Amino acid sequence: MSAFSIDANEFTWICGPKDDPDDLCLHGHVTVQIGKTVMEYDGTVSATALYLLKTLTEDKVMSEHTIQMVPCCGHFLIANKDLSEVTISGCDNGLDWSVVHEDGRVKLTLPTGEAEWVPFSDYKDEVIRFADKVESYYKSCQPKNVPDDEFTRNGYTAFWNEWHRRYTEAADF
Repeated sequence: MSAFSIDANEFTWICGPKDDPDDLCLHGHVTVQIGKTVMEYDGTVSATALYLLKTLTEDKVMSEHTIQMVPCCGHFLIANKDLSEVTISGCDNGLDWSVVHEDGRVKLTLPTGEAEWVPFSDYKDEVIRFADKVESYYKSCQPKNVPDDEFTRNGYTAFWNEWHRRYTEAADF
């Protein structure tokens, strides 16, 4: 049994499973296993995949002031100035855990305090597999209608810019 796994199924858009070219955020049923603990949640899998990609190079510590690893929602995608990174703003609901890097491993810590050490290469492989699954679903759907309003368009553009940059970087290490 692996010390960490994450998967998603039952993909849906906010109005249901029917393909929706106007909905930018993919949702689904997420199952996460950390050590012996298994958690399930219906959340925004597109945001989850990006957050996981971020954890390949950055620590992510649970806090009331950060969005969860598996967020319920992502109301706004807020782009930085050069559209290279995005901040996702959502509600307080979701699944969360910390990811801290140390000596070629990551320590995954649950809200209960339970922790599991995972070799970085195993963690990276699982993150890439999850991101591939989410992006493959996007690609199987109709192309998205990128909104005309600059705020939303920039947020969506920055989301995919950051995703692809982090994914490409992960392939190099």
